[in-house]
Amino acid sequence: MTPTPTSADSSALDALIGTIAALREHCPWMGALTHESLVEYLIEEAYEVVDSIEADAVDDELRGELGDVLLQVVLHARLAEERGSFDFKDVAADINAKMIRRNRHVFKADGSLQESFPASVEEIILKWDAAKRAEKPERKDPFEGIPPHLPALAAAQKSLDRAARAGLDIDAKGAPADVVIPPIPATEEALGELLLAVVAGAREQGLDAERALRAAVRSFQNNQVRPS
Repeated sequence: MTPTPTSADSSALDALIGTIAALREHCPWMGALTHESLVEYLIEEAYEVVDSIEADAVDDELRGELGDVLLQVVLHARLAEERGSFDFKDVAADINAKMIRRNRHVFKADGSLQESFPASVEEIILKWDAAKRAEKPERKDPFEGIPPHLPALAAAQKSLDRAARAGLDIDAKGAPADVVIPPIPATEEALGELLLAVVAGAREQGLDAERALRAAVRSFQNNQVRPS
């Protein structure tokens, strides 16, 4: 059975929304915030959640970091509400509808549970991708929607994943044939050391590793032959 929010859940969230509304009205600093000025905080808070998870932080710390991210969402929703666009409830309703729509291996169209569920991750991915394509049938580029400001390494991995899932003809390394690739280490620790060594070598030669990889990702995306 799908869990439903309790009155305590709703009260806590309503209290937070009310607190932010009051701060926007009565605190000059909070009242001066804009979507644009909040961007740096949203990125910073998201990275702090990542740091907590990777450091195996205790639950109290992780809960606090997640609260900081939630604050950013509530603030952005409040700014939109003030200009008469949408509010937090609309944000929650939209993402809930999307999760139901894109997870038809779990939910029926009305949000109730299916009678049976897929047995493999591969089947889930196929159904998820099919649901996304149905939402935007005009979208033909598998790389559309990858944030342009995503860090280069994350953009590279996401681009290769999108290409593979779209059935594009790429080799296992995802690199041009004339590029010599050293053996890939068997562990993430060793891989991290290799990547750090590459960055160090680039630095010694006056090269910007982030910019170089970002350019390589753009070239990879542009040179892919889309299936007809």
